[in-house]
Amino acid sequence: MSDHETPSSPSLTPTRAIARQATSAVAYTAPEPEADDPLLGFAPYLHTAPRRNSITPDLQRRFVATLAATGIVTQAARSIGKSLEALYKLRARPGAEGFAAAWDAALRHGTERLEDCALERALGGGFDDDPVSGWAGRGNGLLIYLLGLRTAFRVDERAIVPGHPLYERIRGEVLAAAGVITR
Repeated sequence: MSDHETPSSPSLTPTRAIARQATSAVAYTAPEPEADDPLLGFAPYLHTAPRRNSITPDLQRRFVATLAATGIVTQAARSIGKSLEALYKLRARPGAEGFAAAWDAALRHGTERLEDCALERALGGGFDDDPVSGWAGRGNGLLIYLLGLRTAFRVDERAIVPGHPLYERIRGEVLAAAGVITR
């Protein structure tokens, strides 16, 4: 076990050539999901006429795996050598719903890792000599900010029941589309 791990934390793998350069949050990643992980079991987009620079099903799975490990879309795009623009275009294509859902699930996974890190720090289990932030407590403000951004649009499906404003709005839209008159 390295000096920056705790028994309950996953192993962090430095991605820098020289250990002393591994000081930023993006210098560490969690382990990628196993090949049989349900996160990677999505239906990838299949190009009708693939070109040499197409985002193949293998690249789509590698992107999702890296995104789940890092939680950073830009870093996952770089890992497969594709631009954000190309990935967002692919995500928006008809037939790429499986890829889009896997992308969203990978981001949720990354957010859950952030929440776990925040909880560990809140309970006093933060690292004494934290290689990511430099010293214990220094990165907490940034961590809170990131959690706020990542969870701002999260909706708890269990809370959306009849009477909830979102439920009623969606119900009204569905009934209006079906031509049902409501009072």
